[in-house]
Amino acid sequence: MEPTIDADPARLDRETIYRYLSEESYWAAGLPREVFERSLSHSLCFGAYAADGAQIGFARVISDQATFAYLADVFVLPAWRGQGVSKRLLVAVLAHPALQNLRRMLLATADAHGLYAQFGFGGLSRPERLMERLESGVYQRLRGEEERT
Repeated sequence: MEPTIDADPARLDRETIYRYLSEESYWAAGLPREVFERSLSHSLCFGAYAADGAQIGFARVISDQATFAYLADVFVLPAWRGQGVSKRLLVAVLAHPALQNLRRMLLATADAHGLYAQFGFGGLSRPERLMERLESGVYQRLRGEEERT
């Protein structure tokens, strides 16, 4: 049976998602739990589930649901990789009614350019127009503050 994908926040296995993001991902290592919970509550979240209901993948979209979206935190658990789960996740994300007719959707990836290219993502059309404000050590700083309180 193929995995199911939906955007029902009640189905999300927050422990599985948090553990993967904070302990296994390269982009959110050390993510404080409070920041994680806040990120879910302000995003459109998609879960991928095995036949037994276990969470096997995740994707999160931050969007105004009219003009812009940012695709974030996409992952599939290692045991399920290579089985089309990430593609099914992306199909579900891009088909969601709240994400139709957007002018722009962005994402960042270090290693999955080929996957995203299959869904129309490419390099920035005008990179000179985009800027970022990056605080790469924010999770470590926040964890230090948590430990002091």
